[in-house]
Formats: sequence, C-alpha cells, structure tokens
Amino acid sequence: MPATSFADPVPARRLERAAAALTAHGFTVEILDDAAAARSRVKDLIPEGAGVLTGASETLRLSGIEADINAGGRYRAVRPRVLAMDRATQSDEIRRLSATPDVIVGSVHAVTETGSLVIASGSGSQLPGYAGGAARAIWVVGAQKVVPDLSTALRRVEDHCLPLESARTQALHGWPSTVNRLLVLNAEHNSGRGIVLLLRETIGF
Repeated sequence: MPATSFADPVPARRLERAAAALTAHGFTVEILDDAAAARSRVKDLIPEGAGVLTGASETLRLSGIEADINAGGRYRAVRPRVLAMDRATQSDEIRRLSATPDVIVGSVHAVTETGSLVIASGSGSQLPGYAGGAARAIWVVGAQKVVPDLSTALRRVEDHCLPLESARTQALHGWPSTVNRLLVLNAEHNSGRGIVLLLRETIGF
C-alpha cells in the first residue's frame, strides 16, 4: 500500500467493518457524516462543568472542537489551566491533572479493521488519560485513518503521520516531532468509557 493512500477516505464497508470490530471489543462506536456532526455530538456526550482535557490533535483544531472545549466556558478545561502553570514548580500537579481528567477528547493515528486504536506521541502527556486515567475517552476519527491491521497502522504512523506532524512542529516550535511513545488499545472493558466517533470524511493527519 503506497503511503499516499493513507490520506484517502475508506469506503463505507470498511468503516462499518472497523466499527463492528471496535464494538465487539467493548468500544462505543458511532459513524457520523462529518466534523460538524462530531462537534455537535461531542457537546451532547460531555456534561456541562466536567473537567475536560483535549489531546493535541489537528482533527480537534480543524473541527472547532478544541476551541469549544478550551475557550467555550461550558467545561472546566484542563489544557488552558496546565499551559498557564509553571513546569518547574508545578510539574506534579500538571502530571496529575493531565492523567486523570473526567473526560479526555482527542483523535488517533489509526483504527484497524480488526478493532484496535493506535496513538503515537512525542511527550506521552495524553496517553495516561486515553489508556484508562480519564473516566471517559472520546476519539474523533477521520475516514482516512482506517487501515486493515496493526502492521499497516504502524506504517501509517511512521510513513504518513510523522512527516506531517514534524512539519507542523518544525514550523511552530523549531524542532521535528518524534514517535517516543506508542499506545495500542485493543479493547475497552468499562462499558461506555471509550467512545469512537468515526467520520465518513477525512480530517486531520
């Protein structure tokens, strides 16, 4: 499979196959038309006043979900609070706030048709919440991120996502990105905790 295909949306039958596999593994899955539908659904899924952390995500930024959560005033947004804290003197509090929010919202780098979610990270700050620290996790996922299996998912991370994220961090911060940590979620044992909103359109990396 050429790397360029990782940017193309998969057909409906493959979305449905991934959704069925994820559901069989304990995730709650909804297939939605587009980012606007996901933006509305995220608002429905998170109670007002909840402590919410957004994972770093182009999908959240482009969809407006990031701004809704961090600047909308509806929730106790964790990310703005953490960014305002002193990393030298408040590192323990930053770590605890990031690891155990009420809700974490983000995206993934790949979804397999065998029912796994794959998330790569440089710092790892969002991974504890995704893995189980947050009471609820919501992932918004574009149709181009569905791949057949785990080996293809890892190739998508290295061949497609990393170059795009490196270009972004180079432009923004002056350094390239790296895959220092990798999280693979194969199942969710707590009913209703892990929610995957699969979109029929492409968005994000």
